[in-house]
Amino acid sequence: MAGCREVLMCTPRGRDGKVAPAVLYAADLCGVERIFGIGGAQAVAAMAYGTGTVPKVDKIFGPGNRYVSMAKRLVNGQGVAVDMFAGPSEVLVMADGSCDPRFVAADLLSQAEHGRDSKVCLLTDNEELSVRILKELNCRLDRLPRRETAGAALEGSLSVVLRTREDMVDFADAYAPEHLIISMSDPWEIAGKVNAAGSVFIGNFSPESAGDYASGTNHTLPTSGTATACSGVGVDSFMHYVTYQEITRKGLENLSGAIVQMAEAEGLDAHAEAVRARMSY
Repeated sequence: MAGCREVLMCTPRGRDGKVAPAVLYAADLCGVERIFGIGGAQAVAAMAYGTGTVPKVDKIFGPGNRYVSMAKRLVNGQGVAVDMFAGPSEVLVMADGSCDPRFVAADLLSQAEHGRDSKVCLLTDNEELSVRILKELNCRLDRLPRRETAGAALEGSLSVVLRTREDMVDFADAYAPEHLIISMSDPWEIAGKVNAAGSVFIGNFSPESAGDYASGTNHTLPTSGTATACSGVGVDSFMHYVTYQEITRKGLENLSGAIVQMAEAEGLDAHAEAVRARMSY
């Protein structure tokens, strides 16, 4: 959709030395014709600098661990565009009495299982509800195959109780989460007041995992508060813009006074002379 003339993909091989069939199938659906079986920081380096087999690229997009993030940060300083420096993953769930505690607990755990450094936050205006959700969360945690990872993430996470919905919105904006789930009555009213979030999930039947896999948004999103200024990856992320101008003599005559005055104010006499030279003929 962005009109990229060449798209290539790097993805790690499994223990059997092969790329996962599901990844190959998805790439084929998307029209990706060149796939390299490498991952991690070494894949970032290969695409940034080029190798005998991997061509040098202009933009490198895609999530990864802390080593991938650092590699992207390094090559970004050397002229290669990247999407963002994302991670660790995070979710903030805003909940009130209209929520289903089972859904909220499941949403919190779905983010916690990403990694031990994932950040999970429950935000509510009801202390009793907070207790119910945390009890449900602990029950579900024991049944998870990745319970050690999720448990470690929960140890560094938060449950916050505030007095009013307005306080909750202010907190959410200050936190600027990667994923914001609004499990509250009149959720669109709340969403309309939110200014900073990577992606917002509205209502009781919009789990964060839908955004990861199926609802259509890209799941590479700003983290660590950067959602106050940055957006998630989209079609426009793959584009760049070139501007053009063609000026007639009459047009330059109309602009010349402003150009010369501004150039002289900056002490750039050659800039001004480039206009004067044309106006003298």
